[in-house]
Amino acid sequence: MNEEWSDRNKTMQAQLKRKDTYKDGIATLFALRDELMRVLLSFRSELTREDFDAIPFVNANGYHCKTIAYSIWHIFRIEDIVAHTLIEGTEQVFFSGGYQRRIRSPLITTANELVKYQIADFSKRLDLDELYVYVSEVKESTEKLLCGLSHDMLKTKIPEERKERLKALHVVSDDENAAWLIDYWCGKDIRGLMQMPFSRHWIMHTEASLRIRDKIRQ
Repeated sequence: MNEEWSDRNKTMQAQLKRKDTYKDGIATLFALRDELMRVLLSFRSELTREDFDAIPFVNANGYHCKTIAYSIWHIFRIEDIVAHTLIEGTEQVFFSGGYQRRIRSPLITTANELVKYQIADFSKRLDLDELYVYVSEVKESTEKLLCGLSHDMLKTKIPEERKERLKALHVVSDDENAAWLIDYWCGKDIRGLMQMPFSRHWIMHTEASLRIRDKIRQ
C-alpha cells in the first residue's frame, strides 16, 4: 500500500476513536479522499477509452486483475449502497439520479460477480462521462452524510430492517463472489464502515488502477 496513503489512513483511524480528535479524523479522511479522487480524475485526461477497458492482469490474483473503468464503478457503487441504504436509510444516488440509464450499465450491482473478460466486456458498455458525474455526486453526498455524524454515533450498528432493505434492492448479487458483502457490511458499526469502504477500499482500488495504468504504458 502507498506509504503516505497508508499513514493517513492509520492517522484517521486513531483520530476517529477519540472524541476530542474526531473532527480532525473527519478532516484527515476527507483530505485522503480528495487526494485519491485527484488520481481517479487524472485518468480521464491521461487515458484513452481503450485504456479504461484494458485488463492486462486478467489471470492475476488481486485488485489489479480488473479494469480501471470497473474499479471506478465498483468503488462508488459500494459507497453509494453503504452510505445511503445502510447508514442513512435513504435512496441511493444511483436510483434517484437515473444513473443506470445514463451510464448505460447492464448492472445495478457492485459487479463483484464478474470475472476475467466479463469485467472487460462490462467496462466497454459504460458511458465514462456519466460515470464520472455519478462518482462526483456520490462522493459529495457521502461527505455531507459524514459531516452530520457525531462521535457518539460511530458505534451504531446497521439495523436489521436496513439489511433486509438492501437484500430487497438486489444491488448485491447472489453470486458467491458478492453475496458475502451484505453480512460483512452489516457486521460493522459506522466507524468500521468509514474505514472500509470509505477509505481503505478507495486506496486498494486506486493503487490497483495505477498498476494497470503503468502496465498499459509499458
